[in-house]
Amino acid sequence: MRTQSFSLTTARTLLATASILTCIAAQAATITIQSRDPVGEGFNDPTPATPVGGNMGTTVGQQRYNVYRYVADIWERNLNSNVAITVSAGWEALTCTETSAVLGSAGAWNIWRDFPNSKPNRWYPAALANKLAGVNLTDGTPDDGSGFGNVDIKTQFNVNLGQPGCLSGRTFYLGLDGNAGGQVNFAATLLHELGHGLGFSVISVNTSNGYRINASGSAYVATGGVPSVWEDFMYDNTAQKSWLNMTSAERRVSAINNLGLAWTGPNSVAGASILRSTPILKATPPTGVLPVINYQASAFGPVLPAVSSLGALATLTTQAGETGPGCEPFNAANIAAVRGKVPIISRGTCGFAVKVKNAQNAGAVGVLLANNVDGDIAPGGADPTITIPSFGITQAAGDALKAAVAAAKPYGTRSQPGVVIASLSTDPTRKAGADSLGRPLLYTPTQLAGGSSVSHWDVTASPNLLMEPSINADLTLNVSPPYDLTLPLLKDIGW
Repeated sequence: MRTQSFSLTTARTLLATASILTCIAAQAATITIQSRDPVGEGFNDPTPATPVGGNMGTTVGQQRYNVYRYVADIWERNLNSNVAITVSAGWEALTCTETSAVLGSAGAWNIWRDFPNSKPNRWYPAALANKLAGVNLTDGTPDDGSGFGNVDIKTQFNVNLGQPGCLSGRTFYLGLDGNAGGQVNFAATLLHELGHGLGFSVISVNTSNGYRINASGSAYVATGGVPSVWEDFMYDNTAQKSWLNMTSAERRVSAINNLGLAWTGPNSVAGASILRSTPILKATPPTGVLPVINYQASAFGPVLPAVSSLGALATLTTQAGETGPGCEPFNAANIAAVRGKVPIISRGTCGFAVKVKNAQNAGAVGVLLANNVDGDIAPGGADPTITIPSFGITQAAGDALKAAVAAAKPYGTRSQPGVVIASLSTDPTRKAGADSLGRPLLYTPTQLAGGSSVSHWDVTASPNLLMEPSINADLTLNVSPPYDLTLPLLKDIGW
């Protein structure tokens, strides 16, 4: 899980009352990295390290910096700006537990409005504002005392990742080749977070209440306020309104309108042709018909063909002393129930990979992981020893399938209860991660995910996209079609 940060510390205005620019030819961007790590820590960590995956650094600190520079170079090649982009980078102790962790965060430290070449009355992230204005808008402004008050992007990553109590054993993979295995691919994570800092974020709206930042940049306000450039391209299919035309209350509702908020920017809509047909799960009971179900493949385990047989479904019974469904080794009754079948296991307490590994050890041939709240899930985690497929489904779908399994039992024989058979297929009439008009969807789960909701692509996208709320193992370090939609969105807002 990652969070995206934003500060109101330095929201600024430049009134474009006179032309201050001449015509300037566009050039490739330049990204300057400023470390704020103390001696012996972060980028300065002297711990010896063996070169890995094309990263030839010989200390942990050197390898961290090499990845940072490598990823910055990718963004430089994809963006045009005559003004250097300044990034403040640091390694810090971020929130984490044994089962979850904030990997890192990034955001535009300064935001600007009403500068030359901007849309009137719109907030912009600093790097994009500078690009459009053709000058560094913070030049001559004293630092705010933080030491990074005039940077364009501020980033921080979890220095404790992989240590006891912080996803023990799952460290950042510092290679440049994508072969992270069960580790966390730092290059992809950093590419994602810098995307936020460059502008892949709603920036000026508090999604918990829909409030916008006021014109002075000092506070969120219930009415009025200044929209961000993002709001020009956010359209709620249920309300049939753009965020530009919504009240704060309407924006709050839209931020949790699962699969209801589309991005209308022309570059992204054109690029959405890369999205595949929507994957669906079909379940066939002995009698009656069940509706098709959308699913998301887990980040771990094997990948099945889009059209595949899955097997007979099964359910678990509650085990004495269990901490959560599927979180402990299965008892004899559950082993008998799932052997050779596909159990439906509800989310909760332990990680998805733990549940699937316990099911695998019990003889299951696959697992359906049902959400425990409304909305879709894309099960994350890692365990290279998992050899069976697993898939995330909604809470409603899980409940319906569990009921169908129970209802099917009387339709069998004396020796073999009736079963529900599941298979995988696709719906060629729908694009995975897009609305009915082919416009890519933003992430709006029914329970607000602070820092994630609205400022990511939806988890239903296929192929997986860089700017989804989770880093998936199949990501490349490409930001444009035919691999990804990050650059098209950035172009929509002015890059």
